[in-house]
Amino acid sequence: MKRQAATWVTALVCRLACATAGATVRAPVSASVAALVIGLALGTLPGSAHAAVPRYEQVRTAWLSSDVTILDRHGEPVQRVRRDYAARRGEWVALADVSPALREAIVLSEDKRFYAHSGVDWRGVAAAAWGNLWHTRTRGASTLTMQLAGLLDSDLQAIAGGRSLRQKIGQAIDATALERHWRKDQILEAYLNLVPFRGEMVGISALSHTLFGKYPSGLDAREAAVAAALLRGPNAGAARVAQRACAILKTMQEAQACGGLDGFVQLAFARPASTPALGTQLNLAPHLGRRLAQEAPPLTATVRSTLDARLQRIAQESLARHLQALTKRNVQDGAVVVLDNASGEVLAWVGSSGTLSGAAQVDHALALRQAGSTLKPFLYAQAIEERRLTAASLLDDTPVNLPTGGGLYVPQNYDRRYSGWVSTRTALGSSLNIPAVRTLVMVTPHRFHQRLRQLGLPLPESGDYYGYSLALGSADVPLGALTNAYRALANGGRYGPMHTMASTPGSTSVASPARPAGRTRPASAGAGSVASGNQVLDARAAWIVADILADRHARTRTFGLDSPLTTRFWSAVKTGTSKDMRDNWALGWSQRYTVGVWIGNTSGASMWDVSGIDGAAPIWHEVMSALHAQTPSHAPAMPAGIVRTAIHFGAAAPGAGPLEPARDEVFLAGTEQQAILPGTPAPPTARAAPSILAPADGTIVALDPDIPPRNQRVWLRATAVGGLSAQQGHALRWAIGGKPVGRGAEVGWLPWPGRHEITLSDAQGRVLARRQIEVRGATLRAP
Repeated sequence: MKRQAATWVTALVCRLACATAGATVRAPVSASVAALVIGLALGTLPGSAHAAVPRYEQVRTAWLSSDVTILDRHGEPVQRVRRDYAARRGEWVALADVSPALREAIVLSEDKRFYAHSGVDWRGVAAAAWGNLWHTRTRGASTLTMQLAGLLDSDLQAIAGGRSLRQKIGQAIDATALERHWRKDQILEAYLNLVPFRGEMVGISALSHTLFGKYPSGLDAREAAVAAALLRGPNAGAARVAQRACAILKTMQEAQACGGLDGFVQLAFARPASTPALGTQLNLAPHLGRRLAQEAPPLTATVRSTLDARLQRIAQESLARHLQALTKRNVQDGAVVVLDNASGEVLAWVGSSGTLSGAAQVDHALALRQAGSTLKPFLYAQAIEERRLTAASLLDDTPVNLPTGGGLYVPQNYDRRYSGWVSTRTALGSSLNIPAVRTLVMVTPHRFHQRLRQLGLPLPESGDYYGYSLALGSADVPLGALTNAYRALANGGRYGPMHTMASTPGSTSVASPARPAGRTRPASAGAGSVASGNQVLDARAAWIVADILADRHARTRTFGLDSPLTTRFWSAVKTGTSKDMRDNWALGWSQRYTVGVWIGNTSGASMWDVSGIDGAAPIWHEVMSALHAQTPSHAPAMPAGIVRTAIHFGAAAPGAGPLEPARDEVFLAGTEQQAILPGTPAPPTARAAPSILAPADGTIVALDPDIPPRNQRVWLRATAVGGLSAQQGHALRWAIGGKPVGRGAEVGWLPWPGRHEITLSDAQGRVLARRQIEVRGATLRAP
């Protein structure tokens, strides 16, 4: 160690002698330089820790941007999300990507002999010592390499009052070591990326994008001079920075650029501090980007998503354009989700209308909104699967009053008109409300609620909480989950989760509108992920529902033949509108993709005269058409177990015409019929087990002591598809709390106070249905 110190002292004395040989005044060196020599001679330098400088590759690899960059499936950046709020750091910038003007300005301003010295500028040290002796202000002797050494070692970083003598010695030693192991270009590159400039900005990437709105490669002489001036006084005022920058420009022989420099600096400083590090061009997927950034591991700089940047732009622009046209109808917000049917990968996720929205930061694809008629396809699929209905079954579209725990439920059609007897195909295709409610009476809210939960819809309450209104979408669901539930219909009833993060780098397994048709994946690719999903719906029932929703003639009664729901390729689609026009939906699928659209208002305010046809449907049509601009979509093959039969309908009254035109209809094998007449029971194979029609689950009965008991009976009623035969009705058994109270399809029960469980059983004692009710009131008075 002493030998090394002696070598350092000898070298230092020689360099100092050479540097001061031309001096005309004989004087001792400054106290700092003398202390440096003494410190080296006595061995008080920081020691070997400073000699072990990191390699360039280590520094480069350890660099982490303060933002996470979200890439699309093809590697194109779509979003940057701030993760570290202690400092703003951009991506590492290679020296070749830094403008020559900036490199020149930095070297001329900070270290003119950068390419000549070996870490310590001894001529600068001598000049500083001489200036200190005569109390003359001089440029500091710290080189770019010494500054970099201070940035790399936290022990050498300056504190209040500047660096200590010990730190200065450590800087000199580390700088010499850096020069031995690093190239000059690596030193300059690392310095430009690590040096703090102003406020929270660290590195040239953050500075150039935040202050000048451009990449470091595009900085001109004036911008480079301002950047270099900030190194001397990062938090100096605009006038002082402009003065320093002008001096640097003169050194660069660019004095003409000094004109208007004060205003230029003030404008740069006025840019908002929240400006994204890579500009607004990387604000394509803000909502999904934030989620992916939160899910990414702590040291991850980039995340490859499943998004397709081009499709994301199409969906974003389509939503903004159509909502702009609807602003006079009090519509501000919307969202679009596009999924790949086979893999479940999210190809587009537009969570907001952006500047049109008063709550642009809200991800409306995750917000809970009333589902409206969008739940009807799942209801009819369940009824067909359970053989309660066929696509040709006739449903009564006339007013109905249903008893509930809170009174009577009186559903109405959207247009307040009624069609009488209609087939299941017409009821679903034209989105009629009354037939859907009658269908839910058969299925029961409890079982339908279970099915919706299996499809991934987050319904926190029980089925009986929603009651019969669940048929009309009284539950709140998010667009993302609802779109994925529709994907289950597209996949033959198989449900699987969505995916937003690419499993392998460079994954391009899904067809992109940006790629020619010849480069897209085969239709069968990716099917393995679907096959591993849960079979929630019967594949045959899902296919029949798809056939109905793709039938433009089935929706003629409500939507007409020519509407945005009709595409030039095969697709199935359903619209929905919630109560008071607060939410408007369009969801549908093709052979390859499922698209969901929601529009409305974050505040929950009602839209004005907006329906599915002129609200969400045009956006759905435009996005779906872009997906299939060069990609065909064919109807799915009919699965085994379905038969196609020619049918004809009877008349509602003598002398009247048939209820619907004759056609070929599809049936689950064993449920087919040829003649469909009003009131005709379903085929025996379609007859379902009886269930409790009344009272509704959760009913509260209040007894009145002034009314005779015989007038306060609670009527227990059973129902089944196609009605109950006399034999079937007689076989039914009713019990309250396990005690028999009667037989038959309808039984009057004299209630008594308390909580009771009603059970309906068949002749063999098998429980068919249960209901929970509560009876309140004082003891009845004697008549």
